[in-house]
Formats: sequence, structure tokens, C-alpha cells
Amino acid sequence: MAEPSLILLAAGGTGGHLFPAEALAVELIRRGLRVRLATDGRALRYSGLFGRESIDLVPSATVRGRNPISLAQTALMLGYGTLVAAKLVRRLKPAAVVGFGGYPTLPPLVAARMLGVPGIIHDANAVLGRANRFLSSRVNAIATSLPGVLDRDPALAGKATTVGTPMRPAILAAAAVKYTPPEANGPLRLLVVGGSQGARVMSDIVPPAIEKLAPALWGRLIITQQVRDEDMTRVREVYHRLKINAELAPFFPDLPARLASSQLVISRSGAGTVAELAAIGRPSILVPLPGAIDQDQFANAGVLSQANGAQRIMQSDFTPERLAAEISAFAAEPQKLTAMAEAARSVGRLDAAERLADLVAKVAGI
Repeated sequence: MAEPSLILLAAGGTGGHLFPAEALAVELIRRGLRVRLATDGRALRYSGLFGRESIDLVPSATVRGRNPISLAQTALMLGYGTLVAAKLVRRLKPAAVVGFGGYPTLPPLVAARMLGVPGIIHDANAVLGRANRFLSSRVNAIATSLPGVLDRDPALAGKATTVGTPMRPAILAAAAVKYTPPEANGPLRLLVVGGSQGARVMSDIVPPAIEKLAPALWGRLIITQQVRDEDMTRVREVYHRLKINAELAPFFPDLPARLASSQLVISRSGAGTVAELAAIGRPSILVPLPGAIDQDQFANAGVLSQANGAQRIMQSDFTPERLAAEISAFAAEPQKLTAMAEAARSVGRLDAAERLADLVAKVAGI
């Protein structure tokens, strides 16, 4: 019997890139295909579907600033990575290469283009990231999470397909958990997250906001907060002094289950976070990362806020006073949280992995 076709997945080594790749891999394996992951060294810390034996490390570098020396070094590293990726593609003979964003996807997809292997990119953001923008004219198909991403570029819109963001099994399981709003005078479960590294702004703003709440609310709160190690002591001190029921950690490996059990999420608005909030259907206060070149987090948050599934607050407006007012209002009128949960859920797509797998099969001719 002929060996099943291989699909080579390429992704940057962060959760936002790796999780959709994992979700697609699960679906491709279910269909009897083989998968491998080309990525950078960061992915070796990743404990999901891809074990060390199924990961190929490809050298890469990220463009940071416009310093000529830095740009030259980055170009050399990406060029070297492309040579390594070309050897990998020749050896593996994949039926297609699928990229999920981040500069580590450049060498494998450029190598695929050079060797005549079909290439596909997936972008979870409301605007194409820089690496995917560079690759967009060099691949056979573009999969987007949201409609209209390429409406202003007819040359690319013709090969774009809206599939959603593939969700790993843990998110699909969490999506089956029905939202339960807080009862009057009952517990109010807050989940505070800031991305894969944690956001210092959450440590700066959330504890003083909690302190400004009416003392009667303190006893109702159950807070789960992602906190960086260097901020842990000062955040813990505030909650301990207020006698808040709080669990703090730099990282929560069971985050999907915690999303499902939360009644209000306070978070950055990375593409993965927004997609998961929509898939599970949880109300949120989203604070886009400021200063991003593409303003992708602002656009991501806008998808949920326009659907009335989230409140988007710019970081300049994200003050302890503002956050305390929002939490107090939700605690007083929990039906608003229920409506937001339903609105967020209406945006979610739970079949994105299947849709993307269909596109991959079509482009690869398998």
C-alpha cells in the first residue's frame, strides 16, 4: 500500500500560531494523513499534539525595526532557513505546506514555492500579518478566519477562503459547556489573561480596580489571573489584603476549561483569544495591544464588540476607575453578561478545522 500523503505545517512558536496548527493536524490525522510541524526552537516547550519526533526546527528571524545591520542579519538568517527548509521539503516530499503565520513560516513556504509544492497560508487576524502579507502572492490559497479580510485587494481576494480559526479539542470541549450567569449576590468568576507571556497592564490595572469596588462585591469575586513572575508579589498582596478569592499563575495549561467556567473575561485581543471567546461564547472586556504596526488586536476586538459580545477599551482608557465601573455594572445587571455570551457565540465557528482540511485536500489534490 502507498504511504499516506504528508502535510507539512509551518507555524511560529507561540500558542496563537501553534494551536490552530494543532487543530488542523488532528483533523488531517483523522482523515488518514500524516503531519509534521516546521517551526522555531520555542515550540520545543510546547506540550500539545506535536512531540519532538514530529517537529522539524528551521532557522528563522523576525524583522525588528529598520536598522540596516539588523535587517541584513535577519535577511541572512531567513535565507539560511530557506536552504534548510528546501532540504527538508525535498526529503519529506509533502503534498502541501500550510503556514499559520509568524516569520518561522517564511522559509518553509518560500522553499515550497521554489520546489513547486502547493502552499497555503492561514491568518487568524482581522488583518493579514506581515509574514503572511509577504507570502500571500506566493501561495496557492489563503484561508482567513474572518470574512472581508482581503476585500480591498482583488488580486488576493480571488484565492481567499473564509474558514474560521481551527479549534483544538480542548476548546471544542469547552464550547459544549453552557454559560451560567452570576446570580444575585452569588459568585462572580473573573478570568484575567494577557496573552502567552502575560500582560503587565493587567497587573497594573486590575488589582487597583478591584480595590475600588464596593466592599460587598469583594466577597463575591473568584478571580483567576495570569500574572508574570516579576509582578506576582504585588498582585498577590492586594488580593490578600482585600481577602479576595484569587488564583494567580504565570500560565494556566487548562485555560480552555477556565474560559468555560468564567463569567467575565478581561484580556488582550490576540487572534487566538478572540476566536476562542467566540467559539466558547463568553463575555469579555478586551484591551488591544497598543502600538502594533497593523493594529491587528484593535481589529480583532472590533469583531466581537461590533457583535455586542465584548467591550473594547483602548489601553489609554483602561484605568482602575473605568474597569471598576464596568465590573460593578455587570454585577448589578448579570443579564447583560448573558446577552454578551450569546452574541459572542454567534460569531464563533466550530467547524473551522474541517473547512481548512477540505481546502488543504483540494489544493494538494488528495
